[in-house]
Amino acid sequence: MVKRPPTGTIPETPGSYQFKDGEGRVIYVGKASNLRQRLSNYFQDPRNMHTRTAQMVATAETVEWIEVRNEVEALMLEFSLIKEHRPRFNIRLRDDKSYPFLAVTMDEEWPRALVMRGRKRKGVRYFGPYAHAYAIRDTLDLLLRSFPIRTCSNGKFNEHQRLGRPCLLFHIEKCSGPCVGNIDKPEYFQQVTELCGFLDGDTDEIVQKLEADMRAAAKELEFERAARLRDRWAAVQRAIEKQQMVAERSEDIDVIGLAEDELEAAVQVFFVRKGRVVGRKGFVLDKVEDLTPGGLVDRIMEQMYGDEPPLGIPKQVLVPVDADDSHTYEEWLTHLRGSRVQIRVPQRGDKRDLHETVTRNAKEEFMRHRLRRAADHNTRSRALTELQDMLGLPEAPLRIECYDMAHLQGTDYVGSMVVLEDGLPNKREYRRFKVKTVAGNDDYAAMEEVLTRRLTAYLDQRDQPANDRGDRPGKFAYPPQLLLVDGGKGQLAVAERVVRALGLEDEIPIASLAKRFEEVYVPGRSEPVNVPRGSDALFMLQRIRDEAHRFANTFHRELRGKRMTKSSLDDIVGLGDNRKARIAKELGGVNAVKKASLDTLKSLTWLPDSVAETIYAKFHPAGSEDPAEAGSDEPDASD
Repeated sequence: MVKRPPTGTIPETPGSYQFKDGEGRVIYVGKASNLRQRLSNYFQDPRNMHTRTAQMVATAETVEWIEVRNEVEALMLEFSLIKEHRPRFNIRLRDDKSYPFLAVTMDEEWPRALVMRGRKRKGVRYFGPYAHAYAIRDTLDLLLRSFPIRTCSNGKFNEHQRLGRPCLLFHIEKCSGPCVGNIDKPEYFQQVTELCGFLDGDTDEIVQKLEADMRAAAKELEFERAARLRDRWAAVQRAIEKQQMVAERSEDIDVIGLAEDELEAAVQVFFVRKGRVVGRKGFVLDKVEDLTPGGLVDRIMEQMYGDEPPLGIPKQVLVPVDADDSHTYEEWLTHLRGSRVQIRVPQRGDKRDLHETVTRNAKEEFMRHRLRRAADHNTRSRALTELQDMLGLPEAPLRIECYDMAHLQGTDYVGSMVVLEDGLPNKREYRRFKVKTVAGNDDYAAMEEVLTRRLTAYLDQRDQPANDRGDRPGKFAYPPQLLLVDGGKGQLAVAERVVRALGLEDEIPIASLAKRFEEVYVPGRSEPVNVPRGSDALFMLQRIRDEAHRFANTFHRELRGKRMTKSSLDDIVGLGDNRKARIAKELGGVNAVKKASLDTLKSLTWLPDSVAETIYAKFHPAGSEDPAEAGSDEPDASD
């Protein structure tokens, strides 16, 4: 474990600090406006620190620091050190795909347009990134009729240059034929410049120029040239329609959307240039360090802008929450751009709507990421094997049951049971419970009731003679090979007490998953089981816990909604839904029905006298002093 340096040796200046392990490897890099104040936070009782931070400090052997002049330099130094050393305790980007760009090779004698992936190189202009390569090819196919620059490889260009005849693209007017000298360099570079300007979002000037050239050609009776310009103009218009206008034409914005859980975060970025969406990118972050939501935004911006971004740095960056140090990051981005950059959280209007769209994309991508991970057979098998080894189970838990409770201040108490079989949800096996014996807010008692009812039903069906069971097994016929409860040591103790009382402690293994630090507890151990962050086993436990939570909350909202809409007219014999609605409407609401006299009720020709008498008897019991005041006020069903 790293020892605290003498306080006087740590400077009170901005800088970057690095924790190193016993072999001298950098395991964490941070930045601070005051190194002494920041580092002092790491040398305290580990029980007061976040689990991940405490683990990092326990792993480290030494800490070093580098002083700089200001906070912006500290930020730049931190990013360069993270990029160089890739420390294990710093947040990590997991981009599972290389996004394609539309590139124009400005460093070649005759620039060409092509799809490029991977590392960027100098002398090449990049546009995008695009979600799919086919989107680039579709866009490029439209634009080549208006800006017919070459798309062939250098080898093919040299071959046709040697043969002295162009390829098919020249004949279908998608290349201007520089290989055979059909166009001079100034005119060719003008086409390249116009294409780059169009992709940058400067579409109005190009459209106006094409319209003016088309009219001039027609005026000079050059109808073939005018027709070609008309086709180019039409192709440009179709390409413009493919670009969604989402902001003012003068605005350059990057919009960052975020979806996260305790371990991972999915990020989606829309690049808006000249008011149009010109590209998008998504990636997943592994949250291996303890970060606030604002700190996570800081890290995302470092990932995006630390290296020279292909589309440059915009005037404005829209983020989901305020950065922890937005002033420093604005200064950093302003320095990189050369003019002022704003970082802000959109509150209303079109920008808020745009940000919600990007956030929705991030949530959908996060869901797809988790489903891809969960659906893979090898991943599920590995997760089950890991759970068996880590929890000391007698066999791989092919059936896992998880339990959670939901209520609102002790009302509408419910429990949920969700089931994973072979690592996949089996919704036919899901069960939900209304808690019957618990008064008030007592999660432990409610959990005990639900588990007792479930496991008692299993024992009843297990002990039933085979001839009496029939062909179809009961709802609780199969025991879990791992019983998981949502919570910490308290919920685990409840589950342990129930299985012991029913004599199932040797048959059904139990565990609990605490949400705060994602810690897994098992009976007989005071410390949590070491289930590594990011492991397939922990992901599977999280997934079933989240599903149990969702299922319980859904049932709770359903019961609460029914109770909130329950009317005093319910359960009256002869008064169905149609009659309830009609009588409330004609008499002016439920309260008016409750106060109505028997003669008033019988005067409704469509209401049978027997039903009218039943209604009157319910709200005017024998011996009531003032029938007009019988019953309590409640919202009218007609309101």
